[in-house]
Amino acid sequence: MRKRSLIALSAGVAAAGGLTLAYASLIERNLFTLRRFDVPILEPDAEPLRILHISDLHMMPDQRRKQDWVNALIGADPDLVVVTGDNMANPNSVPGVLRALDPLLSVPGVFVFGSNDYRGPIFKNPLRYLMRDREYRQGAELPADDLRAAFVDAGWADLNNARTVLKAGGRSVELVGVDDPHIDLDDYASVGGPISSGADLHIGVTHTPAARVLNPMAADGFSLLLAGHTHGGQVCVPGYGALTTNCDLPHRMARGLHRWPGSDAWLHVSAGLGTHPTAPVRFACRPEASVLTLIPR
Repeated sequence: MRKRSLIALSAGVAAAGGLTLAYASLIERNLFTLRRFDVPILEPDAEPLRILHISDLHMMPDQRRKQDWVNALIGADPDLVVVTGDNMANPNSVPGVLRALDPLLSVPGVFVFGSNDYRGPIFKNPLRYLMRDREYRQGAELPADDLRAAFVDAGWADLNNARTVLKAGGRSVELVGVDDPHIDLDDYASVGGPISSGADLHIGVTHTPAARVLNPMAADGFSLLLAGHTHGGQVCVPGYGALTTNCDLPHRMARGLHRWPGSDAWLHVSAGLGTHPTAPVRFACRPEASVLTLIPR
C-alpha cells in the first residue's frame, strides 16, 4: 500500500510540474502587462510627465504578438520613451524590433544596449543563474550597429556611455547612461559628474542595475534611475519573489519601483517583455512594460 501511495504521489507531483511548465511556457510568458507607477520627483505645481520604460524584448523575428502589443503602447501617450537594452535574440531581429517600436520612434526617446544587443544567446543550464560567479558565455554576433543607426536616425539619443539634454513634455531633461555593466562595457567616469542646474529633470539609465553604476549616478543627483536585465527573476516563487537578479541587485528590488539605498533617488527596474530563447518560460513574473508618471514631490 505504501509503495502505491508513493507512486501516486510521484505521479501527482510530475503532473503538477508538467502543468506548471505548460502554463509558464505557453501562457504566462505571453501575458504582456502594462504597469503604472507614480514617481514623486517633480517640483511643486509641476505638470505630470509620462515615461514609457521598455526593456529586454529579446525579440525573435516571428514574435508578432509581442510586436503588436508593443506597437500599441503608443496609446499610453508617453512624453518620453526609455529603452534599457537586450532588444534582440537573433541576427535577424532588427526588423521585428523596429516594427514593434515604430510608432514610438516619433516620441522623444533614449536607449542603452545590453549584452544581448551585441551577442546572441546560447543554451545554458538555467540553474547556473543561481551561481554568483558563473562564467559568462556569448553566442553569435548581433547587428547592434544596424539597430543603433535605426534608433539614432529616428531621433533617439544613444546613451551608451553618453550624456545629453533633450526636451520632453515641455521640460528640459538631462540624461546620463552607460553601456552594459554585465559585460564590463560601462564607463560612467567618462560621463559622470554633478547634475546640471539648468535642467528640470535628471535621469540615469543602464541595462544592468549594478551598484557600481547606480551609486555614482545617485550621488551626482540623478533623481530617477532606470534599468532592466533582471527579468524580475523570470521564474519567481509566489510569496517570496525572485531567486536571482543576475547581478548584485538585492532580490527584493528585482522589479518595480524602489528607493535606491542611501540616496534620494528612485530606481525602477523593468521585468522586461522577453525571455531567453532557450528558456521561454515565466512564472509569477509576467512580461511587462511600465508607464512612470512623474508627479510633484
